[in-house]
Amino acid sequence: MNIEDLIVDDREWGIFRYHRSALTSPEIPPIERERIFSRCWLYLGHESEVENPGDYRRRNVGGRPLFYTRTKEGDIRVFYNTCRHRGALICRHETGNGEVFQCFYHAWTFNNRGDLIGVPDEAGYAASFRKEDYGLLSPPRVENYRGLIFVSYNPDVEPLVDYLAGAKEYVDMVMDQSEAGFRVVPGSNKYDIQANWKLLMENSIDQYHAFPTHKTFFDYMATIWPDVPRSSTGHGRELGNGHAMMEFPATAGRPIALWTPFFPEEMREDMERDRARLTQKFGEERAHRMTENHRNLFIYPNLVINDVNAITIRNFEPLDVDRMQVTAWHMVPRDDDGLSLAMRLDSFLTFLGPGGFATPDDSEALETCQAGFAAKEVEWSDISRGSRRQPQAVDELQMRGFWRRWHADMLGLPPHTSDHAPESAVAVDD
Repeated sequence: MNIEDLIVDDREWGIFRYHRSALTSPEIPPIERERIFSRCWLYLGHESEVENPGDYRRRNVGGRPLFYTRTKEGDIRVFYNTCRHRGALICRHETGNGEVFQCFYHAWTFNNRGDLIGVPDEAGYAASFRKEDYGLLSPPRVENYRGLIFVSYNPDVEPLVDYLAGAKEYVDMVMDQSEAGFRVVPGSNKYDIQANWKLLMENSIDQYHAFPTHKTFFDYMATIWPDVPRSSTGHGRELGNGHAMMEFPATAGRPIALWTPFFPEEMREDMERDRARLTQKFGEERAHRMTENHRNLFIYPNLVINDVNAITIRNFEPLDVDRMQVTAWHMVPRDDDGLSLAMRLDSFLTFLGPGGFATPDDSEALETCQAGFAAKEVEWSDISRGSRRQPQAVDELQMRGFWRRWHADMLGLPPHTSDHAPESAVAVDD
């Protein structure tokens, strides 16, 4: 397998294809783990999930077991979830609270700053044994942006704010919606999809599939509002570093300011007040985008923030070449309660929840793609749509941005080489 040959990127003729072995070959995942997931920034969790001293959360990130906790001093620490003695997991529960963490295997005990504070029969060790040498280890880089905590296993990775590039604007657009800040609602949904993880990246920023794949949802919406639009508008964008987004009008409304028949009349006054507050603070143009548009933001390599009626954080971990695990959390303003909170939660469950209108549709679509790849005589997938015109809502510009970064990483190239320049740098025919 020659990685160089997996991508056909012909700017002159507007052709972009990738070889399907990139999603089927067992040789690919080990290279991805080494050159992507061991080198990039990866999402760990939200700071609100460890609100109180002693709170902890366990996560698998980039193939490594981690946990993060808040110390009594109030800072957040991230550790590899493995005992320095014989390797057993320290945290065996997904979440909890504790001042100390004790390994169940041999009872080595650590405080929530990672220090080894207890060793049964410590006298059995040589005089050279020092507990100070056996504290829990942390990933080499941990950074927090607007409450989103990222880790990297690459000590030389660029600062997170630089890595986010153009995605920073859209993270800010989400977080600026609430003066009180945001919190992740307790609980999550976790499920496997029998498909390659890169297919969910494509699906998450693909408006081309919305109306045919989710027809049942739009039929349902029409029973509430017969005039609901049935065509795609908006646009997609490359954001640099493999990040991308899809932004489109909120035809069903938003809990901040865009009232439609999908919301109860008693919410109208609060929504209009939110719109006025955002307009005063950020100006009419930005407030319009914040309150009247939806956004699907993809942060390379495997994080999606769906800023729709409900704000969903969705992360997907590759488990095998044809299997991924998806975890989704719902994020709300800290001061959201009552009817507004109920509407957000209902929207989350109705569309992106595990039994909602969208998630089962999308999972089936991706699994049928993976099944279709068994026809090995059909070697290429095409994402050329819109390559020779100004980007439209249903085009695939944003996916090409991901694949160019993926290809550069797999080849060990810097992400900003001239051969992998953003498509916007190429003239578009009239």
